Amino acid sequence: MTCENKATSDVRENLPSALRRLTTADEVESTVGLPASAVMLKQISALDEGCRTVLARCPIAAFGYRDADGTSRTTFIGGTPGFVRVHSPTRISFSLPEPGDPHGPVSFFFLLPGVGEILRVNGSVAARKGAETTVDIAEAYVHCAQAVLRSRLWQPPAPAESVAPAASAAEFAGDGPLRRPGVAEFLAAAPFLALSTWDGSGGSDTSPRGDRQEVARILDGRTLVVPDRKGNKRADTLHNLLADDRLSFAALVPGRTGVLHVRGRGAITDDPALLETMALRGMPPHLALLIDVEHAEVTGSDAVARSRLWTLGAHVDRGTVPDLMALAGEHLAAGSAAAEGGPPVFLLKAVGAIPGMARLLRLVMNRAYRSGLRKEGYEDVEPGAGGGRRRGFLRRLPADDGRTGAGTTERPLREVRIAEVRRETPSAVTLVLEDVGKDLEPFDFRPGQFFTLVADIDGRPVRRAYSASSAPGSARLEVTVKHVEGGRFSTHVHRSLRAGDRLAVRGPSGSFHTGSQLPDTPDAPDAADAPDEIVLVAAGSGVTPMMSMIRTRLAVRQGRDRIALLYSSRSADEIIFADELTRLAKDNPDRLTVTHVLSGLDGRLDADGVRRWVTGLSPARHAHYYTCGPGPLMDAVQGVLTGLGVPDERVHQERYTSGADTQAVAATAPQEMTVEEDGRPVGTVVVEPGQTLLDAGLAAGLPMPYSCTVGNCGDCMVRLRGGEVTQNEPNCLTPQQRADGYVLTCVGCPLSKVTLDIADQ
Repeated sequence: MTCENKATSDVRENLPSALRRLTTADEVESTVGLPASAVMLKQISALDEGCRTVLARCPIAAFGYRDADGTSRTTFIGGTPGFVRVHSPTRISFSLPEPGDPHGPVSFFFLLPGVGEILRVNGSVAARKGAETTVDIAEAYVHCAQAVLRSRLWQPPAPAESVAPAASAAEFAGDGPLRRPGVAEFLAAAPFLALSTWDGSGGSDTSPRGDRQEVARILDGRTLVVPDRKGNKRADTLHNLLADDRLSFAALVPGRTGVLHVRGRGAITDDPALLETMALRGMPPHLALLIDVEHAEVTGSDAVARSRLWTLGAHVDRGTVPDLMALAGEHLAAGSAAAEGGPPVFLLKAVGAIPGMARLLRLVMNRAYRSGLRKEGYEDVEPGAGGGRRRGFLRRLPADDGRTGAGTTERPLREVRIAEVRRETPSAVTLVLEDVGKDLEPFDFRPGQFFTLVADIDGRPVRRAYSASSAPGSARLEVTVKHVEGGRFSTHVHRSLRAGDRLAVRGPSGSFHTGSQLPDTPDAPDAADAPDEIVLVAAGSGVTPMMSMIRTRLAVRQGRDRIALLYSSRSADEIIFADELTRLAKDNPDRLTVTHVLSGLDGRLDADGVRRWVTGLSPARHAHYYTCGPGPLMDAVQGVLTGLGVPDERVHQERYTSGADTQAVAATAPQEMTVEEDGRPVGTVVVEPGQTLLDAGLAAGLPMPYSCTVGNCGDCMVRLRGGEVTQNEPNCLTPQQRADGYVLTCVGCPLSKVTLDIADQ
């Protein structure tokens, strides 16, 4: 145990029943002092061009708000640059996917990965529509880099094997929220947090706090202490707590995609014995916050995961954003123009216009940061240049070395626009997709394969896999989507998407195909390699890959084959592609036969019905069979064909599960996941509560295979080498695959420490 940890332990064991509290503004100001006038003049009341540029490049923000019932909450929002929409200099909007319902005053700070300074924005909620929140802005200003520098927020996370064992809940006394799963361990590793407070006159403040080790330290099961070290003396948080002691914060651990959410009540103390436990090189903080914790929980964060905060490639480039210290200087000039007694505006503007002045200001501020932090007891201070990658404290960041958090392996998405939305049945539509822009590239795939569609729904990317229903080789891709009750993606398609809207696609994927493409497509096998006779059995939307097969073969096979389709639908109105199937069968009577079964009239298609139809066809011995639909139908077809002596290698199945959203199965505590490839370790990452194995792996830059992300396609199937995993049901795993130890990472959550082998698929 270090001397510092021993001192903290002694305080825990001998915690006074009533530490001295500061209760007046005079007491706070006598310790902290008053801010310089220039500090207060940096505030502006509307977003200028520099602020708007920062927001356009910023992928993430801390957001503090209160619900209608007054519950304080702090969270991280965003995930991609420009997630905030600027409607005017005084109005912005963004998506808040979580269940929260913000009311009244709210506050933000915006983080640029790799940059020390922070843009802070305060305002109030103007409107809420679904997940979309609109905010009227009251003030904006640049916050200094000290919190980021203290925490080393943008330094590369240490490899898992070099991290010291985290604190355990057994090391402190008392019951309370801090004993919840994973909370103590997270706090022991968290150097940075966003702290939200409110004043008594309708204002909100969310400010950054950073420290070299734990930014918030546990005293007992429900008490935290946060050091308050020297800063710019604004002391907004301290003054707010004197008026309203309710607070909340969200903490980060570099390299992890989880967030610790805490709320409770705060007090200010200058107790010497307590402050001494947080001294650095003999320098204690001047004050500390005592937090009586009412709620603490670690959850996975979509915003943090998507932002790739600790991936070098996500750090902003020099020149793409203004130097924030120069921006603060512009704000100071604007504030001085509106205030009496401030620095002369003409002098500020003249100084700012001198060539190289921004660079000189940066050098001066870096020296000031270094000097101030060393006086507080910090060593190895590497100030930031405020402009991102290749500058300041990012100079020593290594290139991608394959460690956890060092890169990303997400396959590139292809951006497309919707050229047409075509109604097929009352519950099914076809989306006709083409590339965005003038150069329309063909969509090459094998008939029967699927593509993964990605749409932004309520601020989050949602993926679903849909089989192509068109023939390959065209500049337009058609996918047919049937509405599923409770299906998030299919509901979005049917209710919201229109021609001109944009999506992204990934693919093609899947081994369910006839083995032939159009002959002139790249790498296409000769059409003669495909079987001359295919027998197709489908139900509902399972006909979509069959339609691609039928369209392709009728176009290129020149009368050399036979196609038979048995298609089960609920009613005549629900037959997808009804008119086209009728026309194609009429135009190709010697090549295509279509048999419909209407389950509403004829009853559900069962094994006896399949057997009668197949035997009535008298298919050739070399025929191949393709079936797509619900599990019971697939099992019935397989049983019939096995009974008829059809070899397994000539039977092809595409199982699909319901598109309805299911309740995610999640661990209650963070769990460690080790990924191997042929037994060779690839990386280790923490899977947060609420995260899937796939989400955690991708966020850490591990080479995880995947496509649909909803358990339909099987592309993410890996072998579980150790530990226990629970998965959402139903999914596409066969009983044999389960018995052999395979899991789907996209719907799997760890219940213990796990090891996966991504090569053993």
